[in-house]
Amino acid sequence: MAYFEWASDMEIDHGPIDHDHRKLVDLVNALHTVTSEGRGHEIVNRVLNELISYTTDHLRREESLMASVHFPNLENHKIGHEAFLKSIHDLKKKYDAGSITVAAQLSTVLRDWLSLHIRRSDKELLKMLKHAKHPPAAVPAGAQKNIKKIGN
Repeated sequence: MAYFEWASDMEIDHGPIDHDHRKLVDLVNALHTVTSEGRGHEIVNRVLNELISYTTDHLRREESLMASVHFPNLENHKIGHEAFLKSIHDLKKKYDAGSITVAAQLSTVLRDWLSLHIRRSDKELLKMLKHAKHPPAAVPAGAQKNIKKIGN
């Protein structure tokens, strides 16, 4: 069983947002695997960087989709995104400074936040998409690649 399981109650648009969320789930699982196996700093660092970068890109794509359907709670959603990004960047700085427990801590923070954020906040977007009958945009270029096996 994976550390973080995708579940049907996490589906939002059956398109790019779900694709992003699934990739983030896979990256959280990869981070958990490499940290729990005690992989080297370089491998853990690479996974952390990819996870932080993809999270940032995803949140921007999500905000763009929200703006396109005139999402009424967009500003509050953005504030939540920014606070979350700040917290993961702060944890990354601690990891870079030598804290060996931060990577494992980050996988837990990401799993818990992502699970709650999708199931609560992003469900508001699902309602807006259904109401607007807004077709999901195409999956972003390059995002269709399978996630490479990290750490092999």
